[in-house]
Amino acid sequence: MIGLLRGRILGKQPPGLLLDVQGVGYEVDVPMTTFYDLPAVGAEVTLYTHLAVREDAHTLYGFLRLTDRDLFRNLLRVNGVGARLALTILSGMDARAFTLCVQAGDTHALVRLPGIGKKTAERLIIELRDRLKLTAEAPAVAPGEPAESNPVEEAVSALVGLGYKPQEASRMVRTLATVDLSSEEIIRTALQATVQ
Repeated sequence: MIGLLRGRILGKQPPGLLLDVQGVGYEVDVPMTTFYDLPAVGAEVTLYTHLAVREDAHTLYGFLRLTDRDLFRNLLRVNGVGARLALTILSGMDARAFTLCVQAGDTHALVRLPGIGKKTAERLIIELRDRLKLTAEAPAVAPGEPAESNPVEEAVSALVGLGYKPQEASRMVRTLATVDLSSEEIIRTALQATVQ
């Protein structure tokens, strides 16, 4: 199992990044809550990782905070929640907000997340209520400011990578696509709009 990677960011394309670890390039998928806090391309970063092995793929998922990886692993233990859905949940809501929703039994907030219906929300609350503990953990790194060529295309690509249909992702981004917003800001705003 690969539990931690420390290396230089070679490229970022939401929701993934390419990490150079002593000459080996690792492709790592990260939730948008981690992506927002990554330093710029070329900077060094440490990620806690989870390796998901399937017949057709080996996928690395990365997190800046250990609590995020722990939540990801707890989500995988819930019946009907796979790695992609767990990544989408962590992209739409940070670990603390998710834990608050589960402990409060707030199904209304959970069903606003993409891919979560009422039954799945109820299952998450029942199965995770006793496992999740609130922590007051600060972000591991300060947000980076990457240079981006086409924020709208990157935002649409990231939303498709999180499980949205291309038409739905385009519709979500079209209303937010202004010159003043970076791709991270467009994605964050689009995801928050679906949660509200």
